[in-house]
Amino acid sequence: MPTDQRHVLVLAGGLTHEREVSLRSGSRVAESLRRAGHDVVIRDADLSLIPWLAEHRPDAAVIALHGGRGENGAVQGILEMAGVPFLGTAAHDCRFAWDKPTAKNLLRRAGFHTPDWFTLSHSTFRDLGANALIDLLVDSLGIPIMLKPHQGGSALGANSVRDAAELPAALVSSFAYGDVVMVEKFVTGTEIAVTVVEDIVDGVATPRALPAVEVSFPGDVFDYEARYTAGLTTYFTPARLDDEQARQAAELAVAAHRALGLRDLSRTDAVVGDDGKVQFLEVNVSPGLTETSMLPMAAEAAGEDLGVLYSRLIETAIIRH
Repeated sequence: MPTDQRHVLVLAGGLTHEREVSLRSGSRVAESLRRAGHDVVIRDADLSLIPWLAEHRPDAAVIALHGGRGENGAVQGILEMAGVPFLGTAAHDCRFAWDKPTAKNLLRRAGFHTPDWFTLSHSTFRDLGANALIDLLVDSLGIPIMLKPHQGGSALGANSVRDAAELPAALVSSFAYGDVVMVEKFVTGTEIAVTVVEDIVDGVATPRALPAVEVSFPGDVFDYEARYTAGLTTYFTPARLDDEQARQAAELAVAAHRALGLRDLSRTDAVVGDDGKVQFLEVNVSPGLTETSMLPMAAEAAGEDLGVLYSRLIETAIIRH
């Protein structure tokens, strides 16, 4: 239980494709914090937010917004300018995680594995010829491949391609969510999610990996429907990994948290290939908190109450501010 009752603002909703998920995340974390003894208000990031912050001055904010402003640093910057402590990564550092190719590049530079990829804009296909560029992609990365918008969450616009003939339609689907697409070599294996939380050890924020969550889903892509439809995906917590794979997964997630300048908590998505190698896919600064989200599963497996965990991180944010 927290030592003091705090007036906590939970930001949820937003105007992205992930609005409904965000509202579910916000509701769950708000209820957890209320059970832990806090006074909690849920608000959207809309025209009334800045005046409300000035009038009510919450002790701290929790960002449960997914996609767009909730993860790219925009809302974090608003809270910084308003002088409101918040749980999570600083505004400028959010950009490293939000842009998938940037995150992959930084992790590769740090010596970790990630599937090969290319990043291409819609205009590149138009200017250089879609057919020729598609042939070049297949020659370079092989088949199967994954297509993802270079920014965004919840696997919106993500498509797997197992036949080159499927690639044009898959590109159209991905470009519907942004003008830049990341084309990535498909790695067959076990998909896992590893949550990292920071503990204060001797006055220093020290990241710690919670037990990995394994996801078993229909098809090739852990897509929006598989993520948020109860019963469609099977979760194993802790993941069914051997000791060495579990160690590699934890090391990768902590390294991603550090290399990308993340703060308080994050969730790294990875795949354990059929060769046993753990490969980085992406990282999330505002992990989902719904009934099918992996952060609450990992916290429960680690014996952490969600409300107590977030209360501790809120106190850290207040002290840091």
